[in-house]
Parts: sequence; structure tokens; C-alpha cells
Amino acid sequence: MAGGRVSHDFEKQIAGYGLATAEILYRIPDHPALLQSFIWQNYDLCPRFPELNRFLAFWQREIEGRLHQVTVAHCELIKPAELRAVDGLFVLH
Repeated sequence: MAGGRVSHDFEKQIAGYGLATAEILYRIPDHPALLQSFIWQNYDLCPRFPELNRFLAFWQREIEGRLHQVTVAHCELIKPAELRAVDGLFVLH
């Protein structure tokens, strides 16, 4: 945090972005019968995942390894506070 400004990652979390992790299985170009795993992680919006879709479009356009399977996990890092019912009230004088 420089000059009183919050980080870009924190701003994204406040805007509803959560941490997305994708395991990408792809075929090795020289040996297409073999699969290799690549882990991608970034802040993204569930359920549309615009950042992941942008990355996968780049992959298909620029990388030789053909995609086989993509598995995605997503977690919001900033959540509403948890509320609990209270049984009693204690007053201190």
C-alpha cells in the first residue's frame, strides 16, 4: 500500500472477485497420447470466469498443446461476517 492506496488485488476482492484455480490438462504436442498438467490461478468472477476464459482463448490461439480438460475451483476471500444467535445479555456497570 503506497500513498494510502489499497492494492489492486484488494480492490478486485471488494468488487466480488474471488480466487480461481484451474487445473488444465493438455496434450503434449510431440506426444499427443500423453497429458500434462498446468495450474493457473488468478482473481476471477464466478460463474462466468472472464479472466480464465481470456487465458484459455490465449492458450488455444498461441500454445501448441491441445486442451483436454479444465477443472476449476473458486473461493471468495472476502465474505460477509458470520452471525450467531446469543442466549443472553450481560450488562456490566
